Amino acid sequence: MQFIVNFFRGSVCFTVCGPFPERFLNLCAQNGVGFWGLVWLDAQTLELKVARRDVRKVRALAEKVQCEARAKGRKGVPFFLAGFRHRYALLIGLALSLTAVCVLSRFIITVEVSGNETVPSAVILAELSRQGVRPGAYGPGLDLRRISQETLSRIEGLSWMSVNLHGTRAEVLVRERSPAPELRDETTPAHVVAAADGILEDVEVLEGQALFQEGQAVLAGEVVISGVVDLKEPKYATVDAGQRLVHARGNVWASTYRTLEACIPLEADTKVYTGEEETAWSLTILGRTVNFFGKGSISTAGYDKMTTTHILTLPGGREMPLALVKTEYRAYETQPAAIQTAAAQALLEERLLERLEELIGEDGSVLSTAFSVREGDGLLTVTLKARCREQIGREVTFAGQVGEIIPGTQTG
Repeated sequence: MQFIVNFFRGSVCFTVCGPFPERFLNLCAQNGVGFWGLVWLDAQTLELKVARRDVRKVRALAEKVQCEARAKGRKGVPFFLAGFRHRYALLIGLALSLTAVCVLSRFIITVEVSGNETVPSAVILAELSRQGVRPGAYGPGLDLRRISQETLSRIEGLSWMSVNLHGTRAEVLVRERSPAPELRDETTPAHVVAAADGILEDVEVLEGQALFQEGQAVLAGEVVISGVVDLKEPKYATVDAGQRLVHARGNVWASTYRTLEACIPLEADTKVYTGEEETAWSLTILGRTVNFFGKGSISTAGYDKMTTTHILTLPGGREMPLALVKTEYRAYETQPAAIQTAAAQALLEERLLERLEELIGEDGSVLSTAFSVREGDGLLTVTLKARCREQIGREVTFAGQVGEIIPGTQTG
């Protein structure tokens, strides 16, 4: 702590040489001249440090005991500022720099979001920007608690948020909301119907009454497991016991045959670059863009636009809200050209297989595939025929109440 005090008030290192240097030390003590760092160089010479304000006293006291005091070195803020005595521009620049550091350190430069996985950071940053938390905002003027609550109410998927200021950095911590468990509807009756044509391989009834057996063919939309269950009559009964409504559940595995088709034009427009190129430069500061070189009003029609952004990064990888943006424009013309049929066919086959995987779901499997290709009317058409095994049962609700009894009729 004393070192810091000495640094700000300034200190001078003296070499005192004479026949009675010890008398000089006694005079310093008697006259209230503090010193430190005393080193005896020999019997008649010593070295010590004193405060800047005591420099004249040291020289006067040394003369009284026939000693010579020579200043060896000066340290501290007063001597540093004295170097700017006749350099007013540098002194003003230093004062402005210190003022800028004190003032600008209270403004937000970067906003960092952590703790999110499914909610995009861009969504959170956009909402915070509308609430005032953005690069260039005055930190002490923000009501962070209100902003956190308002942002939480506007973004679905977040359960908690905290905005903390660390100098020029705004740290946003979030916790995402756990998905609500899917509630099964047990009050509305339902059938299990076939979502596609197929031959049944396995019908697993969990609730309801099966209307088809394994090996039978079904059409899309037919009820495989009914939500209307026949009630069993007692032995020798002459009255139909009726039916009860249930929410049918079960798995219906079937062998299905899928036919998918996709096409692409045999000719396509291709780009031919003319050689004309333009480059524009801009500077992005705190989210604002300043165009300072190049044409900034080039139409994107007939031009390919390539943007390269160089972001200022501090040591440690922290990005600053200052970026140099280079935008290149390359002019082109379009000309019709025949497509490569082999590559186009491979592309369409890949897209059809992806579509087939979406249709049969994750649990389904493709047993066999066959492709056919034809050209006509300026189109290349690829057809996929596939044999699959998939779960085609889908629950479809109908009017009524689970547990409701439908009365039967007299049978005898």
